[in-house]
Amino acid sequence: MSRTTLQREWSLVPLLAASTVVLAQSARQPDWTRLEAETMLHFQALVRLDTSNPPGNEVLVTDYLKQVLEKEGIPVQIFASEPSRPNLVARIRGSGKKPPILYMGHTDVVTVDPKKWTFPPFSATRNGGYVYGRGALDDKPHVVAGLMMLLELKRLNVALDRDVIFLAESGEEGTTGPGIDFMTREHAAEIRAEYCFAEGGGVSRVDGRTRFASVQTTEKVPRPIELTATGPSGHASVPLKGNAIARLSAALAALSAWRVPIRLNQTTREYFSRMADISAGADAQRFRAVLTPESPAAAAADDYFLRSEPRFASMLRTSLSPTIVQGGYRVNVIPSEARATVDVRMVPDEDPAVFLEAVRKVINDPTVSVAYTTTTASARPRAAPARLDSEAFRAIESFLAQDYDTVALPTMGTGATDMAQVRSIGLQCYGIGPAADVEDGPKGFGAHSDQERILETELHRFVRFSWNLVVGLARSR
Repeated sequence: MSRTTLQREWSLVPLLAASTVVLAQSARQPDWTRLEAETMLHFQALVRLDTSNPPGNEVLVTDYLKQVLEKEGIPVQIFASEPSRPNLVARIRGSGKKPPILYMGHTDVVTVDPKKWTFPPFSATRNGGYVYGRGALDDKPHVVAGLMMLLELKRLNVALDRDVIFLAESGEEGTTGPGIDFMTREHAAEIRAEYCFAEGGGVSRVDGRTRFASVQTTEKVPRPIELTATGPSGHASVPLKGNAIARLSAALAALSAWRVPIRLNQTTREYFSRMADISAGADAQRFRAVLTPESPAAAAADDYFLRSEPRFASMLRTSLSPTIVQGGYRVNVIPSEARATVDVRMVPDEDPAVFLEAVRKVINDPTVSVAYTTTTASARPRAAPARLDSEAFRAIESFLAQDYDTVALPTMGTGATDMAQVRSIGLQCYGIGPAADVEDGPKGFGAHSDQERILETELHRFVRFSWNLVVGLARSR
């Protein structure tokens, strides 16, 4: 779809989305004071459950959710390929006039080193307006938002045109086999929907003020490659030409110096265009320059991003990062082989075969073999991006404006999420998330950090935003 067509479509957003906002507002609203207290109770309980992956043990969370939901008369289904790593599906049924909506949250968290935490990582300590704990950002907010959404839909008996499905899935943090892989392969019918909302986006605050909201509509595809260099072996006291480690080092240096060409897609083109619109001065000029990749201005902007804003540089292209090097076993032995793994995050429409050949040309050494690794801990399928002209994206834009007074930026995730698998079975998936301070990441307060935390006010605002979004799309018209 051309940008002209998209601009024409987006010019209608206020009219097309107005009915969705009105429907959400006209629905019987929760008692937000009561709901916030209940949300905090459940949120702290969920954060206190240690579901570090590995090993996962997500059954702790699914047991908790099952008990709460069934107490309210909401049926629950449990699907598990491993007993300790189940997935929970719960559904509030609508009239069936429209296809369902799926709301997802993963129940595992990354591991912790308790010695590095100010507050115990599974204490859910409230301090200074924040809740601290592993999973406070990734991804217990989505889990509690999905839980509260179903509870209130049931309590208020909201009339729906769409079923609302809540999926609490295991294994997102590196081992997707028992989680989203299992669900999309064996139980896709239970989560089939038109639209899906999950982690992957979020609202960015700078100096305490909301700047923009990232809405993930596509993501890079992990395709790690392995380099294997060979050479003569011998006693290290006699240096040999063609040392495998030296050849491997040269290959890695060549890849690190290679600037992969800019490759924009619909999502990233719109992202940088909107960033230019909300920025000023040199920042706006740089964002606009990369929209014309072959221009000198784009090269200068790319230089700046590579040097100062590497996330933007990664969003512009398929990226490579050497991550593992293996070679040698004794200090006095020249090894005959050395290996390296390079983490490749591929733009969704990149041709893997063409890209691999380009890597070989950059290395330019026939003694270094290059191949994609045959296995990975968390394989992600390539899938079509979510549409930017859908009813769901328009609703996201409208409710971000209403609840956060900010603009939505369609975003290509540089990392991987479970939405890749869900998109691959045909759902339009959008990554959303709570607001967080941009400064928190470098200070060690972000997701996966040793002081992971969320503002209490932003947790509650995210629950309300999620409610407004889903009810606005699903409520009977």
